[in-house]
Amino acid sequence: QVQLVESGGGLVQAGGSLRLSCAASGRTISNRAMGWFRQAPGNEREFVSAITWSGALTYYADSVKGRFTISRDNAKNTVFLQMNSLKPEDTAVYSCAVLTTWGTGEADYWGQGTQVTVSS
Repeated sequence: QVQLVESGGGLVQAGGSLRLSCAASGRTISNRAMGWFRQAPGNEREFVSAITWSGALTYYADSVKGRFTISRDNAKNTVFLQMNSLKPEDTAVYSCAVLTTWGTGEADYWGQGTQVTVSS
């Protein structure tokens, strides 16, 4: 069993930045691909970004490409999402997840999520 806890969300003005963290406990995630998802009210969940266990490969949705950066620190069992040039449409609850396998948006474990609100 893996427990995931996100932090770093908050209220920021458009154009600003936030750095989300996802701390894992229970089992190591160092050998698992990890992902970030987001869901805004009334919208379907969106697969935002992913990173392989080594960090060698990353994925970004077109909506965040060039603005968000995913990274990980396996020694600390933590994954990060650096979000720059934030837009009001980035407002959502952001959740991290342990991916079932690379290349899909399916996950085995989910965090509770952290709210990101971008004001215009």
